[in-house]
Amino acid sequence: MMRTIEAGIVILIILIAFVAVSHLIVLPSPREVSPHNLRALALTILKNLDSNGFLSEVAFSESADSWNELQIALSASLPPNIAYNLTVYEIVGGYYIPKKSISNVIGKVSFTESISYIVSSPAVTYRTVAQKISENGKNLTLYILNCEDANGWWITGYTAQTLALDLYDLLSPYFETTILVNSTSQFRDLLDGKNITSNLEESVQDAVIINTFGEVVPIPQEYCQGGPRQNEGYDFYRKSYARFCYTLGKKVRQFNWKWVSIVGYPLYYVTNTVSLYSSQNNYGIYGMERVGPAGLNAFLRGLNNENYAYDSTWITKDITESYEQLVHFTSEAYYRSNYYGIYPAPYQSASRALPGPGAPNDIASRYNLMVEAEVFEPVNGYYAAATFKHNSGRGALVAIGLTRTPDIRVAALALLMYYRPEIYKKTFTAPGKSRLVVLQLAELGGM
Repeated sequence: MMRTIEAGIVILIILIAFVAVSHLIVLPSPREVSPHNLRALALTILKNLDSNGFLSEVAFSESADSWNELQIALSASLPPNIAYNLTVYEIVGGYYIPKKSISNVIGKVSFTESISYIVSSPAVTYRTVAQKISENGKNLTLYILNCEDANGWWITGYTAQTLALDLYDLLSPYFETTILVNSTSQFRDLLDGKNITSNLEESVQDAVIINTFGEVVPIPQEYCQGGPRQNEGYDFYRKSYARFCYTLGKKVRQFNWKWVSIVGYPLYYVTNTVSLYSSQNNYGIYGMERVGPAGLNAFLRGLNNENYAYDSTWITKDITESYEQLVHFTSEAYYRSNYYGIYPAPYQSASRALPGPGAPNDIASRYNLMVEAEVFEPVNGYYAAATFKHNSGRGALVAIGLTRTPDIRVAALALLMYYRPEIYKKTFTAPGKSRLVVLQLAELGGM
């Protein structure tokens, strides 16, 4: 009997303690337990509604059905305990005039968050404007070799002239002045530092020159054997035009040119269909003569301000054959490809990759060059597409050592990766073509 009484007393004490504690504890409201970030929620909803232009279209619509669809979309996007009010304002002379409102509120509600969002009329059109490429405080001139008295090689399926026109269309928006070099005589004038047009914006100094002839470089008649400048173009002892490639390297340094080779082994042949009409490249293409790897080596000597010397060492690597792999974009190339809207294949076959740090015959340390703007990840120190800039700041070689046929988009991307011009978005608009959307939110219940 006593034990039963004791057990009852213990139970009573526990009940009394439970009741007392329950009165002292204040439980949090549901909104404190699981609060909504209403500001972030409102902004996310507006952006999602406008991601495909739906919100912009409705904001300028007079159709009741369109506004009903917007209200349904809003209700579906928000939790059931969230009150909303969306108002569209017309912007007139700095004033905001309410045009239309939708809400799920009945009675009075105190909204706690409000987000503003500008939308444009679907009738508004846009265009992008590229920043002009500049250096040393001035806009640069782009020269594209288009010589009619020259033949190309390693550009199977194309002619240099068609490639020149395509590059003109692709890159001219980024340059203040873009000029086609239509003959080797015009190219000679460039080598002399002379303007070749009457355009007052043309500037030979600091220019970019794109060689569209693949592994071949046009050579003016004056530099050919028998011409008045043959001593600057022809190595009589070696019977080679490697000396012209050396002269070209000197000019690239003198005028601070960026020389762009679009595909293959740079400067492997020279071409002039008049002076070299009886010469061919051993593959039946006349008007050109083989220089071999001595051409690039001589060019680099000229760029590095060394004395001329004949060196026929082969320095490029066939990555695809030697390492049985393709080269692939760097992360920066992926980003810039999307930024500029230029989309070459991110995986390519590279048979003429130049050696950089970590590779035999490293041209970076040998010729005082910096490797910049790599389009593809290097493989064992070999670069399939990159800019080799001289440490003096005088001249650079942009070399695209991919397998033919050429993809000029890689050369264009390499150049844009080096200079990184900005892309600006401009709007063709008129008064009344923008409206302000304000979304107010409040959380209900849980008090």
